[in-house]
Amino acid sequence: MTFELSDRVQAVPPSGIRRFFEIAEERDEVISLGVGEPDFATPWAARDAAITSLEQGKTSYTANRGKRELREAIADYVADRFELGYDPDEEIIVTAGASEAVDLAFRAFVDPGDTVAIAQPSYISYEPGVIFAGGEVLPVPTTKDDEFRLTVEGLEEAGAADADVLVLCYPNNPTGAIMPAEDLEPIADFAREHDLMVFSDEIYAELTYDGHHTSIASFEGMRERTIVFNGFSKAHAMTGLRLGYALGPADAIGAMNKIHQYTMLSAPTTAQYAALEALDSCANDVQEMVDQYDRRRQFVLSRFREIGMDVFEAKGAFYCFPEVPEGFTAEEFAEAVLREQGVAVVPGDVFGDVGEGHLRVSYATGLGDLRQALNRIEAFVDEHV
Repeated sequence: MTFELSDRVQAVPPSGIRRFFEIAEERDEVISLGVGEPDFATPWAARDAAITSLEQGKTSYTANRGKRELREAIADYVADRFELGYDPDEEIIVTAGASEAVDLAFRAFVDPGDTVAIAQPSYISYEPGVIFAGGEVLPVPTTKDDEFRLTVEGLEEAGAADADVLVLCYPNNPTGAIMPAEDLEPIADFAREHDLMVFSDEIYAELTYDGHHTSIASFEGMRERTIVFNGFSKAHAMTGLRLGYALGPADAIGAMNKIHQYTMLSAPTTAQYAALEALDSCANDVQEMVDQYDRRRQFVLSRFREIGMDVFEAKGAFYCFPEVPEGFTAEEFAEAVLREQGVAVVPGDVFGDVGEGHLRVSYATGLGDLRQALNRIEAFVDEHV
């Protein structure tokens, strides 16, 4: 018997990031600046809460939407940090990572033929999620001249006025761009004017180094048309515990829960106990991590400028997005610096065509490795440029 792949699966290429990791695995002493994962351990108090829950035998399913106590804690957290008000009973769902929340939203609200506008460069899972749901992807390019911020002009030029859904991620993966309130407000106006649903991925909200993060859902008339995604992977260094959540109107979260209860049933129980403790007592741990990321950010940006590679002032997440020197495509540069110098970075075109000519460089690693990696990149540029 031969298995025949569905058209939707065939339409999605393998992950471009994964290919570079496979090359890196063939070499010893590779320094990876490609992984979008904190190098910190989960705060001890959260780990201890997870261990205690296991010792007490708390290993059963929770409610489909997640433990009510955790949903209440999430509601308090987003109200306090981002001025967002959500009912823990009907407007919050806890998921197996923010990635599951994104997938649930695509499957719940995108029909075959619907158009989903995605601000690019963008996280690599958005486009496949749209395709798996049967939708059509409409890229909305952002540019370095606009600090990779989404603009009304960019939306209009891309034809997003005729889209059904707008997807944005700020602070941004892969660029490190942020969207301050004054830049988000005209985007909210555009969404209301053209009756767009908005999916806002705010997983890096706490990793904002210039000002305070603003959610697009906080603007007048946006709460009822926006689903906000967040979670514990980045700011709380809980990637392997797989815990995220979505915030939205009751009917929207109910629709997502309908899919969730037939597929995932509930998010990991142990992780939910860890998350409860993380929200209760780990704010100082989060701030310490953010402070260290900021120091690394400033170091990496300054080193790229010393090397002679143009890079804009990333102000969020834990990535920067330098331009490759003339004479190289992003893929050529990334592959060559990996093979010759043992430094793994990700070519920017993995995140959409607008990313060509750039690299995604993660500074979620120690300063010692960052120094060595940037010295190796400098040696490569000195030899070839």
